[in-house]
Amino acid sequence: MAGVPAQTTIELAGRTVRRIGLGTNRLADSPEHRSFLTAALASGLDHVDSAHLYGGGESESTIGAALAPFPDEIVVATKAGYRPGEGDPSRLRNQLERSFERLRTERIPLCYLHRVDPETPLEESLRALREYVLDGRIEHVGISEASVEQIERAREVLPISAVQNEYSLTERKWEDVVDHCTREGIVFVPFFPLRGGGPRAVSEIAADYGSTPHQIALAWLLRRSPVIAAIPGTLSLEHLRENLAALDIELADEDYERLL
Repeated sequence: MAGVPAQTTIELAGRTVRRIGLGTNRLADSPEHRSFLTAALASGLDHVDSAHLYGGGESESTIGAALAPFPDEIVVATKAGYRPGEGDPSRLRNQLERSFERLRTERIPLCYLHRVDPETPLEESLRALREYVLDGRIEHVGISEASVEQIERAREVLPISAVQNEYSLTERKWEDVVDHCTREGIVFVPFFPLRGGGPRAVSEIAADYGSTPHQIALAWLLRRSPVIAAIPGTLSLEHLRENLAALDIELADEDYERLL
């Protein structure tokens, strides 16, 4: 089987990181989860994704307790402004200040507008984030669940380093955004990259490679576009290492095309 090896690293928030990181929407502030994060970094993890609302704030608190002060080479990302009305600049600022406290940091490498607020002009929300960039407290800004048109509106306010939309083998509604980010050189971070598992062919291909179906699903994403950096969530160090090992799979052209 002749394959094209996927690049294993990517430039994100001014750092070179592996193209598979960690989603943390299930992290709880416990000794077990703090230890998990510490061991995850020792296993090669260098991109951790959180949000103001995850676990009622416990995700950020756990990351701060386990990892702060953050090593320079690690990208810790968070998000603010998820619910309608929370894109209002004052509410965004309140959430961001809480995120700084929980993460135990004075500077966040990457912060996303979590959703485009139907009650607040997109530009107003992003100008609030831009204030933090100008103050040196946020290094890079992203946007989540955004269309091509919204991405381009956002870029008129400030540079957009990453777009985080749902995307996987079974969820393809943002194909045009993936293609747009590829053309524009914007990192595309698919959340729920393993949701649904994928078509039957995934298991068949996995057997051929001596891999798991999840590893094949991640390898397919890496082949889909060179700007993709996935963030599968897990609380298992074994599964984390399994996910990172997908970086080494060279998916053959015919197998990649079977999953298109």
